[in-house]
Amino acid sequence: MRITAVLVAALTLAACGTSTDEPRGGSDEKIAEVVIATHDSWAAPKKLVQQFEAETGYDVTILPSGDAGALTNKLVLTKGSPIADGVYGVDNTFATRALDEDVFADYRSPVLPVGEYDLSGGEGQLTPVDWGDVCVNVDEEWFESEGVTPPGTLDDLLRPEYKDLFVTPGAASSSPGFAFLLATIGAYGEDGWQDYWGQLMENGAKLASGWEDAYYTDFTFSGGDRPIVLSYNSSPPFTIDKQTKKPSTRALLDTCFRQVEYAGVLQGARNPEGAEAFIDFLQSRAFQEALPDNMYVFPVDPDATLPELWARYAEPAPDPIEVAPADITANRSEWLTEWGDLTTR
Repeated sequence: MRITAVLVAALTLAACGTSTDEPRGGSDEKIAEVVIATHDSWAAPKKLVQQFEAETGYDVTILPSGDAGALTNKLVLTKGSPIADGVYGVDNTFATRALDEDVFADYRSPVLPVGEYDLSGGEGQLTPVDWGDVCVNVDEEWFESEGVTPPGTLDDLLRPEYKDLFVTPGAASSSPGFAFLLATIGAYGEDGWQDYWGQLMENGAKLASGWEDAYYTDFTFSGGDRPIVLSYNSSPPFTIDKQTKKPSTRALLDTCFRQVEYAGVLQGARNPEGAEAFIDFLQSRAFQEALPDNMYVFPVDPDATLPELWARYAEPAPDPIEVAPADITANRSEWLTEWGDLTTR
């Protein structure tokens, strides 16, 4: 198959850069196990991971460690005595905290060139793997059945006709929830987002502990009672109606904040060579093309082929809302404290 052939080629190149006979550092014996800490949404095809193991001689152990925020906290708290050799899943909302704490060793995979998804200031230590737009989603079938026009913007969520209809993961407990907070900060400014959140809560917005609870429990598509949910621009392809052959949900592209997920080698890793090889594998064409159907994110490889339904229905935000990584680092704690005060009144 084409995917297997590409993967073998990519891993062969990776193997050329990392000797399996005598690893760097002067050791006479290669360490077989490579431990990779990930967020809980890791879901790579077993066959691809087994192919990596067969090609490189490494045995991969995946260590799920919570969402991106919890994962980053663990990396910071265990720096110098890391929980793994490498990490995948730290995103642009949390990566600068880990960089400031000197969590990562110097390594950036050469498989794909430096491009738009590299994190400013982290180009030598973090390798971009995937991206996705965190956006408000609406259940179009629900709105049609109720005869109500769905919202289209962040401002619309404050209108009385949408009272008690919106659910979002909390910013303090969820990476996409924090991304939504950043979207409101980017849209309304450091002096305006507080008023927006005050009005949003007054209009009956519900806070869930995580994305899974919001989407699979509260969202009407999944049997809940809220037809507006914070999710991703990649969510609609997974709501294809069997009769219409079209998604029953839609992402509101004017509400989006773009997340990028990274991989890195941890300072003090027992097997840094294995972590480097695994990060190269994450940028291989086969892994990049497996991302959409397994982890519901977009590949950073611009030449990777998207699944047909993604190419048709997972539309990227043309102008995602932005907050500078340095501003996130400087203000994260204060913003979360203010947000907590606003949402617990």
